[in-house]
Amino acid sequence: MQRPQRVRPTAIRRVWLLLGLLLGLGEPAAAREPAGPVLVIEIDGAIGVASAEFLDKALAEARVRDAPALVLRLDTPGGLVTSTRVMIKAILGSATPVILWVAPAGARAASAGTYLSYAAHVAAMAPGTHLGAATPIALGAPPAPSREPGREGERPPAGDAAERKVLNDAIAYLRSLAQLRGRNAEWAQEAVEKAATLTAEEAAARGVVDILAGTIEELLDKAHGRTVKMAEGERVLDVKGRPVESLDPGLRLRVMQAIADPNIAFILLLVGVYGILFEFWNPGTFVPGIVGGISLFLALAALSVLPVQMAGVALLLLGVALMVAEAFTPGIGILGLGGLVAFAAGALFLFDPAAADFDLRVALPVVIAATGVSALLLMGVLGAAMGARRRKVVSGAEAMLGAEGEVVSWRDGHGTVRVLGELWEARAARPLPPGSAVRVTERKGLVLTVEPIAEGRS
Repeated sequence: MQRPQRVRPTAIRRVWLLLGLLLGLGEPAAAREPAGPVLVIEIDGAIGVASAEFLDKALAEARVRDAPALVLRLDTPGGLVTSTRVMIKAILGSATPVILWVAPAGARAASAGTYLSYAAHVAAMAPGTHLGAATPIALGAPPAPSREPGREGERPPAGDAAERKVLNDAIAYLRSLAQLRGRNAEWAQEAVEKAATLTAEEAAARGVVDILAGTIEELLDKAHGRTVKMAEGERVLDVKGRPVESLDPGLRLRVMQAIADPNIAFILLLVGVYGILFEFWNPGTFVPGIVGGISLFLALAALSVLPVQMAGVALLLLGVALMVAEAFTPGIGILGLGGLVAFAAGALFLFDPAAADFDLRVALPVVIAATGVSALLLMGVLGAAMGARRRKVVSGAEAMLGAEGEVVSWRDGHGTVRVLGELWEARAARPLPPGSAVRVTERKGLVLTVEPIAEGRS
């Protein structure tokens, strides 16, 4: 009986290796070298919904194109708390290493930028930049803890419980990011507690950032070979000499980023309101109505992504309603003036400052300028209305009052007169000879009441 042929162990290993290669399991994911280019995105200005969406879009693109890293060049004064946390979650769960680079010279990573720097897999700064001041804006910059003898660790007043809750939450959040990335956790607490800031050189010396680089080439050279902690495990960066490609956010995100500025949103709202009001005042012109409608919809889109306060929205709506009422029922201006005051107050209370870590308010000069323009427009409308009331009527039944004419025929207290080139039946309190001049004092239907001009002037 013939024995079955034995398969050698080397053949078995070759089969398993071939299957592994076919299934994409030939080597661990952490050791596989990405084949795509290094992708770069730029975020300038306040962190908002558009910034978070842009980062999410870039991370998805990096995953599809097998990028070895995503460089986030940042220059921001801060941003919305919710958008910042969304971006941090995206970075922590990313399958692509994120290198955050505060650049160019003169840029900053304040408030929200500091949190993002601590969250990034690699943090870098260009010379001449700075970061820090991560105190929640609702609290301002709290004083340093007392160092007086006998007061160390003294319990704060009970009235400060809400503030301490917000402050301690921010400190714990930033310290947890520092511990995750192996960066300076003590200074992270100072950045929140004392609004501390550091220059690029100081941040590199104190272990707040990993790299000091002035160009993208220098940044990639210094980041090459670093081991970073990813969600699925550790990875060694292989970015030196790789091609670099910048990603464009697209027109929609650019527009969203632009209109999400509180001042721009308020100005768009103002243009929208007055454009529609002008269309009401002058129906059929179309241009003010079209411009106003587009501006109003853009303003509503901006307000939908900004943290608004209902009190501010209510005041704005009241102001608009009062000004529209004034447009339809022009009087002495009480409605318009009330609408003006309500609109200005609504602008001041429109946004919630506690929802951002920078000054999220309509700038006072913008509010003053908008109020002044509104007052001038309101005065112009009232002036036109009062002038129209004083102007002599030139059409309708009232246009006949005071008109002069000539008697054509007269008999038994009534007759025919010629007024404004037309023949009218007329009545008078006394007989009027044909050819005499008369003035119209009243009109009832098609019958005029007249008086002699000589008698009316005496």
